[in-house]
Amino acid sequence: MKKSILYSVLLAFVLLSASGCKKFLDKEILGNYPETEFYQTQEQAILAINAAYRPSTFYTSQNRLWVFGDVASDDADEGGNPGDQADISLIDEFNITPINGNLEYQWAIFYEGITLCNIVLDKIPAINMDEVLKSRILAEARFLRSWYYFMLINIFGDVPLVLELLNADQLQIPQSPKQTIFETAIEPDLLAAAADLPAVYSAADVGRVTSGAAKALLAKVYLYQKKWDMAASTAGEVIASGQYSLMTVYSQNFNANYRNNLESVFEIQHLNGQDPFTGNVLNQWFAPSVDGGYFFNAPTQDFVDEFEKTADGIYDPRLDYTVGRDSMPWFNGEIFSKDWSPTGYLTRKHQQPFSEIPIALKGDGSINYIAIRYADVLLWQAEALNEMGLSSEALAPLNQVRKRARESYLYDNLLSGFGFVPAGLLPDVISTSQTDLRAAIQHERRVELGFEFHRYFDLIRYGESYATQALADKPNFNYAVNKYFPIPQSERDRNHALY
Repeated sequence: MKKSILYSVLLAFVLLSASGCKKFLDKEILGNYPETEFYQTQEQAILAINAAYRPSTFYTSQNRLWVFGDVASDDADEGGNPGDQADISLIDEFNITPINGNLEYQWAIFYEGITLCNIVLDKIPAINMDEVLKSRILAEARFLRSWYYFMLINIFGDVPLVLELLNADQLQIPQSPKQTIFETAIEPDLLAAAADLPAVYSAADVGRVTSGAAKALLAKVYLYQKKWDMAASTAGEVIASGQYSLMTVYSQNFNANYRNNLESVFEIQHLNGQDPFTGNVLNQWFAPSVDGGYFFNAPTQDFVDEFEKTADGIYDPRLDYTVGRDSMPWFNGEIFSKDWSPTGYLTRKHQQPFSEIPIALKGDGSINYIAIRYADVLLWQAEALNEMGLSSEALAPLNQVRKRARESYLYDNLLSGFGFVPAGLLPDVISTSQTDLRAAIQHERRVELGFEFHRYFDLIRYGESYATQALADKPNFNYAVNKYFPIPQSERDRNHALY
């Protein structure tokens, strides 16, 4: 999104949801409007859909997707100063109760997003406006509602399904089974969204969801249900569209100078230095204290050990693109010190140099979060094909991801040895054994997508044996108990129909 769109997202959020207010401010005449008079114009329809994007962002520290995706996994420890953010430590240790604040934050954020989408889907159809734009706005809302529900059910399992605006006396709603939500809400919404969303946008609207994003999320939804043939074919549609490609240098995906690039399929937009605030707070949460940060989400030794290296000791370049490690270059001309982190490592993704974000603006980052990128789509297709028994066909998308990683040496002049791919680095996988290839794809997902908040959800969907072995260092982990996180107690106190 451009600055103007980011501003309207914040403005719309204030108009639609601040303090539960029933009146709305009109930007131009600064008057008060009853809710019944707000959803009248095309401009107001755009404000409404812009507001629905906001709960996906990291504008505030209350979006704790990284806690569920990383800290709960084998990739990260909590990090931070001892005793700081104790509720994160409790998740790291799997000592989780329904009063954990992270549960409340994430539940509230995603249901806020669902409510804002439901407002769009309820109010916008009656507006007299451009019909093509109206269809697009409704499709955006369907995509976003699907994404919010997808994240909710991966964190909490069965949750209440609300697809329309309800009065307060209608909000005593039990959970719907996860499979019901997949098949009656998420899949139909994504199919409808894919049909009505454009493949690309003009420059003024870059950052909005596209038909490719809808198809990609649908492929992921199928994958999580083990609908392998549908996952493979839908991912194949995204690949065949020609809209996406891998960036030549892996780290460009985490660089503010390459926002909304060719690898980006669904990207959460941020811009620093704005009023209202639209920046990304993760750069402060993950940075070392010497850079004004809190050094949370610290990589584990087990994660670092996952990266391949050659006989000459040259690592997969994704390691140093992903992790700060001792005696290696960091940002701002600094050399990383293991003493900056309780694990000896910090994540580089989501970090920015002071030339982009001065220390005075720490916590106001301009790096976007890419929720879905093309490398992920390629690995979904590889996984689905392998599980279908088409292991030889799965090699091509898997090896495309590995090829880009090793060939960073041909394009990144900051790498020692630039211009030549080190001998033996990340060779193509050639085994067509389904078991061996499954392990290779799981390995590739871990190193390719590390610290992008996917790992714990992968562990759970891989099954009890895999997850239990991976989380052996977390003795409190129990697959049956911890497959999903508890519904927040605050929600149970409000909704007595929850079981």
